[in-house]
Amino acid sequence: MTIALEHHTPQTFVDPYAADPAETAWPPAAAEQDMDYLLPPPNPCERLSILIDPRDQHRLALHAALTAAGIPPRPEDRDAIDQLSALPSTINTTLQRWLSHTASQ
Repeated sequence: MTIALEHHTPQTFVDPYAADPAETAWPPAAAEQDMDYLLPPPNPCERLSILIDPRDQHRLALHAALTAAGIPPRPEDRDAIDQLSALPSTINTTLQRWLSHTASQ
């Protein structure tokens, strides 16, 4: 899902808060399927050849690092994460390292 940024740039990004629960709901399992089963591993040949903008990569990595550190981002944190995602890669890597260090303690 792509959503235009509020400051009217042509760039699009992945917004983890924009998912509609009705669209992401799994269909109910059949009555005879009581057991869980493992999914097959992904096939590298079937991967999409879409490049993600570095700013979007930073945004997703910050979301993951915050969540792993026990600080799940809230919808009101979106602007702060967007601003942090615009920083250079070295600063973003440092932020992630700090968060991972916090999570390990």
